[in-house]
Amino acid sequence: MGFIRDFLKQKAPKSGKEMPAYYRKALTASAVVLAFYFFACFLMLGLVTQVWKSEPLLAVAAVLFCLAGIDRIGSHINLTLYTTIMMAWCLWFVHVFGWSTGVQHFLIPLLIISFFNVYEAPWLKLAYCVVLIAFRMLLYAHALKHPPIIEMDQASRIAVQCCNSVFLYVILSAQCILFSTNLQATERQLRIDNQELHKEAGTDPLTQLPNRRAMMDVITNSLKRHGDEPFGVAIADIDFFKSVNDTYGHNCGDYTLRTLSDKFREMASDKYKVCRWGGEEFCFFMPGLNLDDAGAVMHDVCTAVKLMPLSFEGNDFSITITIGVAENDFHSPMERILEEADRKLYMGKNSGRDQVVI
Repeated sequence: MGFIRDFLKQKAPKSGKEMPAYYRKALTASAVVLAFYFFACFLMLGLVTQVWKSEPLLAVAAVLFCLAGIDRIGSHINLTLYTTIMMAWCLWFVHVFGWSTGVQHFLIPLLIISFFNVYEAPWLKLAYCVVLIAFRMLLYAHALKHPPIIEMDQASRIAVQCCNSVFLYVILSAQCILFSTNLQATERQLRIDNQELHKEAGTDPLTQLPNRRAMMDVITNSLKRHGDEPFGVAIADIDFFKSVNDTYGHNCGDYTLRTLSDKFREMASDKYKVCRWGGEEFCFFMPGLNLDDAGAVMHDVCTAVKLMPLSFEGNDFSITITIGVAENDFHSPMERILEEADRKLYMGKNSGRDQVVI
């Protein structure tokens, strides 16, 4: 019974004259189908009984009135009007033509309309369900005590049953299509939004490279799938990056980081994954490569960066990077391997920079 408890805990937003587009479409579709249904009943009942009743035409007018005012009244009033019309219709139909016509099943669309109304409090929806059940039982009790005013032969009853069944399922189908389509669209958009948020959470906004968190997820997932394979990691740092900022300004520093990131992406191919580790540091993950192979890749990167021309607001300059490389030793935790790469990076910094330490 936990789902009932969760259902009752839902909070309904404050109701107003506005209503969700999908709910408005469902009400509109239901009203249009009902207008055709009532008019069809007017024609069919007159033909099969030779008694032309005005009540179906009054029902058509009432539904058209609701349809005309659908944008001017709130969802509560809309539901109340539809409920009143359908209850009055079912009571009149059962009273005049009997229970066997199946008209009582037209209470089901009311239940669907109610439960998909986001402005309706959960307890009100359950209360509405109880009211519909009680009304249906009272209809049945009334039919048992009062024989129909107009007796129909078997062919006429079949025709009326078919008419009621066809229009009932048309309304139900329209409601299910509209509500399910909206739910699927909402679910689809939520998934897209969550994916975008996840991507943004794992992306460095300046360089558009993955950030440290995203890189750790990549490494962790790779270890789960290929834990018995070698891999290399490297930490790279821009040499004398502070002097770039001090000489040309922080905008130039941002330009340098973006341009360097583009170079890393351009050279990556399938050889490595790269992220902005923090500040002017970058981390490389090279699955399937041992220390020597990873070092060779990083040597190519280091050389390409040194030869990369940079120009910002008429100032031409160049940069170099220092890289420390480590490999999976199949027994150390990932944090220890990254610490080893970082240690080698600072060995390179202390011994001249612009080099790769393996």
